Amino acid sequence: MKFNSLIPELTVRDIERTKKFYTHVLRFNIEYERPEDKFVFLSLEENQLMFEQDNGSWSTGVLEYPFGRGVNFEMSVSDVEELYGRVIAAGIVPFRRLAANRYRSGTEEIVQKEFLVQDPDGYLLRFTE
Repeated sequence: MKFNSLIPELTVRDIERTKKFYTHVLRFNIEYERPEDKFVFLSLEENQLMFEQDNGSWSTGVLEYPFGRGVNFEMSVSDVEELYGRVIAAGIVPFRRLAANRYRSGTEEIVQKEFLVQDPDGYLLRFTE
């Protein structure tokens, strides 16, 4: 397995709830886990995330919902519409609905289909195509 050069490791309240959301709804794969540490490494296509249930060892302050305030994790997927459909079918209300958005990059305009959803701890996930 090739590890990305940047892999966010997110602290969560309940590792089993997190695994269920990411593997059942979003269909991330479990690459490996350490149940004794309440840790899991997940991937979806080229995206990689690590999760560890709160044990105080990485805490820099009080964790309050929504976790990750001010951060959104943008992840490219091959079929954003299909993923969006799974989120909706699971009864999850997206933070932002699927739309084509335009962004300026220097003199170029980038158009990408994207939607945003919060995970069970409130981390904001932006999926794009």
